[in-house]
Amino acid sequence: MEEIKIIAMDLDGTLLDSEKRLSEENRAALEEAANKGIEIVPTTGRIYVIIPEAVRQLPFINYAITVNGAEVYDVKNDQVIATNELTWQKAVAVMEYLDGFDVVYDCYQGGWGYMTAAHLEKVGDYLTSDHFKALYAHSRKPVPELKNYLREKGEGVQKVQFCTKNGDLRAFLLEDLKTRFDGVAISTALPYNGEINDVNGHKGGALVKLCDHLGCTMENVMTLGDGLNDITMLQMAGVSVAMENAAPEVKAAAKSLAYAFFVFRFIVHFSSPKEYILLFDFMQRGRRRLHFQGVR
Repeated sequence: MEEIKIIAMDLDGTLLDSEKRLSEENRAALEEAANKGIEIVPTTGRIYVIIPEAVRQLPFINYAITVNGAEVYDVKNDQVIATNELTWQKAVAVMEYLDGFDVVYDCYQGGWGYMTAAHLEKVGDYLTSDHFKALYAHSRKPVPELKNYLREKGEGVQKVQFCTKNGDLRAFLLEDLKTRFDGVAISTALPYNGEINDVNGHKGGALVKLCDHLGCTMENVMTLGDGLNDITMLQMAGVSVAMENAAPEVKAAAKSLAYAFFVFRFIVHFSSPKEYILLFDFMQRGRRRLHFQGVR
């Protein structure tokens, strides 16, 4: 096994607790890893500006992978290293298709969210979490009609996402979009949403680009996640851990399984250049026993 140089982790359902907070135990563990020279990389479906402030303010965060891998961002230099975006034409075509269903949709473009004003007014009916209701209100700019806005602007789109009230409808759309549109990656990060990226705009591909930038390989990467949008980085990393609350296909993609939805603390102990012992201490209102399937 190669030396771990990057630890890339999902936020919601992985690093953050159910209240979207970063615990002191987790912060201390991240700092400990950073002090060993490891790059700590938040890897999320969010745009950078709506990553929780407690994470953005960590002084050792140098890079972030955002919008499911559509952007690799150099935090310290405020510079985009790499992008993988949908064409505006593809984004509009997806939205035209979604217009035939009881959904609301929005998009990320240029690091900010945009949404048809009428959809934004009723999005609360489609969201089950007060946190995400507030997040939508804060991070989506209302426009008269989103498809027309994208046509007029004529620029690439980082991600299209939709919300449903019905789980069966969401499941149908997630499958139908895959067959109806070429060149897209379909994933989900929340119980009621679906997300459409460019086929190359995924977390695993973004990590490859970050590795190229830093002069290492995916064998030097450890990843942690719980959502469908984490599958590629779990499959491609040298060491990967899925949370217990993850879907079966997410667990199958990872090389290890951890008790999830419990805040975790990890320590990477270097016993030799090719050998590691990974210790996970999972906590939330008391201690939980580690469930470990083994790391290759």
